[in-house]
Amino acid sequence: MHAIMTTAVPTPIPMGTPVPVAARLRLDAIDLVRGIVMILMVLDHTRDFVHLGGIMSNPLDPATTTILLYVTRWVTHLCAPTFALLAGLGVGLRRLRGATAGEVSWFLLTRGLWLVVLELTLFRVIIWWNVDLSLLAFLQVIWAIGASMIVLSALVRLPLPALAAIAGVILVGHNALDAIRLPFWTPGSHVPAPGFGDACWLLLHQFGLFAVGGWPGPLVVVQYPLLPWIGLVTAGYAMAAIYGWPAERRRRMLAVTALAMLAAFVALRTFNVYGDPADWAPQPTLVQSAMAFMNVQKYPPSLDYVLVTLVPALLTLAALDGRTIAGGFWGAVVTFGRVPLFFYVLQWCTAHLSGIVVTAVQGKSIDGYFKHLLDYFQHPPDFGGPLWTVYVCWIVSLLLIYPLCRWFAGVKARHREWWLSYL
Repeated sequence: MHAIMTTAVPTPIPMGTPVPVAARLRLDAIDLVRGIVMILMVLDHTRDFVHLGGIMSNPLDPATTTILLYVTRWVTHLCAPTFALLAGLGVGLRRLRGATAGEVSWFLLTRGLWLVVLELTLFRVIIWWNVDLSLLAFLQVIWAIGASMIVLSALVRLPLPALAAIAGVILVGHNALDAIRLPFWTPGSHVPAPGFGDACWLLLHQFGLFAVGGWPGPLVVVQYPLLPWIGLVTAGYAMAAIYGWPAERRRRMLAVTALAMLAAFVALRTFNVYGDPADWAPQPTLVQSAMAFMNVQKYPPSLDYVLVTLVPALLTLAALDGRTIAGGFWGAVVTFGRVPLFFYVLQWCTAHLSGIVVTAVQGKSIDGYFKHLLDYFQHPPDFGGPLWTVYVCWIVSLLLIYPLCRWFAGVKARHREWWLSYL
């Protein structure tokens, strides 16, 4: 990661300056990587609502999980950091194509505000399937990317080396703040409810809940604390500069950076030096020890988490750089990657539909789909089925989503209205 941030920073290309063909065209490799992690995201959200106890259990606990369940959950760790990095990269490519700093800043601000509004409205409803405003907000990846874009909009006039340095300091240094930790509060617990300052800290760097105006005010669940995501989106923006380099140099840079990140992860994790708030320890079996070793913190993403989860994306970008991908399975994956927000809406709908069908087929109650989050903590609902049903529903969901994504990708390709860049 440090290599991305410190070497991918040539002088920004002034507006109107010719840029390489690869920079002017849509880059299939980037869309493919984005499409892959979106497909994995469907697997994760399908597991939440289809697997028995999926939304409340911990599939990464070596003592209670199975190998398949662990892998099913762990591979989806690749999604959010890759998605955030590519979100920043996409905006950085706008600048590389000739947009001014002012134009990029305005796009970041308006796009970021739009994503935050969507998180607070549309996604709040389709994730929890109710309009009970006692659960005011559930802040997930869309909020994190949107808010990060808003922050970046104020920074894009800085030189790229400064932006890369900011991203590096955040991603490498934020785990130094792990010692500042608030006790986890839920309504009805003996832990004091978070005050205003505590709520700000949760929004910035710690998973948790707070009530607006104090309990019993509306609840806000902060699943994606903001600080590390600002670093990831900013790193992606700075990374865009390498797409102005000769192709061979860019491929080498991506590959070497990925391998360096993997080596850094292994070293930091092996010796529990730094980079994750929870040290790993040997377990009763070799497999369980491997599970513990790879079980790094996502909420918020630790340095170890970022190092290991971005490696596949960078290696794939290096391997496929400059290639055109059309037709067949991989062409379908690229199509998914071209309509990420549209896809994100659809996959929540198919995840819930899958859960309802599996639950109903087994003769269980579907009331759990209409409960408030607080009910989940107090009375976990009994819905879902065995793990194999997750994989069946995952494949069916992708088949249902694809024709709609293909249609919308065609709409975006045929039309150039400004508002389509926000969808």
